[in-house]
Amino acid sequence: MLVILSGVAGSGKDTIKKELIKRTDYITSLPSYTSRPIREGDVEGQTYCFVTKEEFEAKLKDGEFYEYDVHHNNYYGTSKKLLNEKIASGKVIVKDIDVNGTENLKELLKNDTKVVTIFLRVPKEELQRRLETRVDKPGPDEIKLRLNRFDYEESRIGLYDYVIKNNDLEKSVQIIMTIIENELRVENEEF
Repeated sequence: MLVILSGVAGSGKDTIKKELIKRTDYITSLPSYTSRPIREGDVEGQTYCFVTKEEFEAKLKDGEFYEYDVHHNNYYGTSKKLLNEKIASGKVIVKDIDVNGTENLKELLKNDTKVVTIFLRVPKEELQRRLETRVDKPGPDEIKLRLNRFDYEESRIGLYDYVIKNNDLEKSVQIIMTIIENELRVENEEF
């Protein structure tokens, strides 16, 4: 099963993903490939698989991605090889991805893999506060760029199976763990 977490930058996707993995032995992460620079706290192969823009474009040309998109002037994409390896492991895969990637993966995988989609909502004012206080504090132009995407991301909420207001980390993690457990139960029931 693939669990997709979406929401604007700063909505808590990565923090929740880390908590889910830390608390269970059956959940794993699927890092995206990206051309963005490594930031403080990033771990190659865990946070992202970092490549240059030219390396990303070569992989794209070779058909190595299920989907890709450009955000904040950087490429992000889902590796076919990595996803297929994770699916074969039998674990629940948690991936944070934008709304365009969510739509593409749901369509591409609908006949092969159960895909559960969760959108994390955060009020715009809270989002701005989070972006301004991040460890890897983006500059004013990047904050503006991310806030400008807010309305677009929010307009795509209808794509998602679940929408969670992420204003309490512990509560959000508990809700998502319950969703995963319920979805696993439904997936394993015989009819």
